[in-house]
Amino acid sequence: MPIDMDVVSSILREAAITSIVPRFRTLADHEIEEKTPGEVVTIADREAEAFISSRLRDLLPGVPVVGEEAVGDDPALIDALHSEPLAWLVDPLDGTANFTDGNPHWAVMAALVQRGETVASWIYRHTDDRLFQAERGSGAWSEGVRLCCQGVSPVDPTSMRGAVLARFLRDDERSRMTPRFGDFASVTSGYSCAGYEYPAIIDGSQDFALFQRLLPWDHAPGTLLLTEAGGVARHPDGKAFQPDARRRGLLLASSQRVWDAVHGVLYGV
Repeated sequence: MPIDMDVVSSILREAAITSIVPRFRTLADHEIEEKTPGEVVTIADREAEAFISSRLRDLLPGVPVVGEEAVGDDPALIDALHSEPLAWLVDPLDGTANFTDGNPHWAVMAALVQRGETVASWIYRHTDDRLFQAERGSGAWSEGVRLCCQGVSPVDPTSMRGAVLARFLRDDERSRMTPRFGDFASVTSGYSCAGYEYPAIIDGSQDFALFQRLLPWDHAPGTLLLTEAGGVARHPDGKAFQPDARRRGLLLASSQRVWDAVHGVLYGV
């Protein structure tokens, strides 16, 4: 189904400007809730999602919108990703914890999923007014420039910089992997925002990233952006990411050679 990529981009930008930016570093205590232990939601998340969802329904009538906060209220909504031929995914405020802390690393993201495959995606970052778009088979773009991963060369783990969000590692994973981080040039905890993590691999400021908790609205936009730019996003067993698959573990890399090298360090015997 043809979709005007720029219209969706405008929707995300408008949501950021009208619902999110006015509350950045001005949130009152009653505008922040804990939805699960360690996970917060704000009035900005809810208002931005309502705005985006309404506009996307107008754009493609009858196509369900699977929003992060809506799924929090009704978990059954996520089933639309595999039960419907077409569905929207919306992360109205990626990096909510950053946002509530006054950290500018946050983004607004959306993706269009067709029969379980991400076919289009958008990431908007208001802090640097940067927009990223990807369409399956047509490439990844930002501000009119086609994106292409800038991987390390030669492929040597000791020259690689990566991110591992260790808080979601199981105890056995942590005990096995953490000592291996020293095999790389650096391993950080990352940005805590997928809207920054994926572009960082494309532009070469990071070479890889490892995630364990895979929520579809967090990763569908970025995986399409990364793979259309020539990067790799695969589960540790080598299978490609799908937004409707309920799995753990996703290793991102700027190229297949980098992915193989990082996988060998982190998952090798």
